[in-house]
Amino acid sequence: MSGEGVKQTVAEALRIASTVLPADVVDALKAARARETSDLGSAQLDAILENVDIAREGSIPMCQDTGLQTFFVEAGATSPFLAEIRDWIEAAVVDATAAIPLRPNTVDPFTGANPGNNTGRFMPYINWEIVAGDEVTITVLPKGGGSENMSTVKMLPPGVGLKGIKKAVVEHIVSCQGKPCPPVVVGVGIGGGADISLKLGKKAILRKIGSAHPNPDVAAYERELLELVNMSGVGPMGVGGETTCLAVHVEYANRHPASLPLGILVQCWADRRAQVVVKADGTAEVIS
Repeated sequence: MSGEGVKQTVAEALRIASTVLPADVVDALKAARARETSDLGSAQLDAILENVDIAREGSIPMCQDTGLQTFFVEAGATSPFLAEIRDWIEAAVVDATAAIPLRPNTVDPFTGANPGNNTGRFMPYINWEIVAGDEVTITVLPKGGGSENMSTVKMLPPGVGLKGIKKAVVEHIVSCQGKPCPPVVVGVGIGGGADISLKLGKKAILRKIGSAHPNPDVAAYERELLELVNMSGVGPMGVGGETTCLAVHVEYANRHPASLPLGILVQCWADRRAQVVVKADGTAEVIS
């Protein structure tokens, strides 16, 4: 498969991410509907699930905000295509914007100019990680503006510890009310520096709903945070109900003794994502 083939595969992953909600998210929404006791909350979840079906069946974006096209790339150190991956991703974004179509969402902050194809300075944004092997895994994350606006970084006093982190996360998510289109998925990045905590939080939302952190203590902390957020009663779309949050995923890094960075990344119910693997022989396929 040529570079053209890889580009087409990434463009197809963008189409899938924009129009087909992953099965784990759909299952979580259906479970939320089954336990919902609020009439208003139930109506919102019914509308969301109907929207998901219409988008999938019609191959149309599930939300008018098709997001910023963000990519996480795990690049095998011996892949022969490291120099080409960026160009292929950018070309795929241009093609997908026209074909799906995607709303052009990249605006110059100084001039207001919009290139109309979801490119621009540092756009699409690509997060790189070099890993062992000769394959490249590209994860597509279309991140909507409404939920991104509710994301934040907090530099906490180290003395507050895990209890203080818990308090800060719950208070922040509850304060968002219906603005990020709940039920949300929350990525919590702890440690590192300010920028590292935010990146860890964004990486955390790539995990499938229902998956547990490999560290059992962190997994237990995730479950506790989820329970506390859902006790708030904010509910679907902020109208009240049992489910404000579908999942809380935590990732962490060692920190400076004088700092306790906390990145809180909020994802709306449209937890859109897809993955492509590019093999050493140049073939590529959508794997999720």
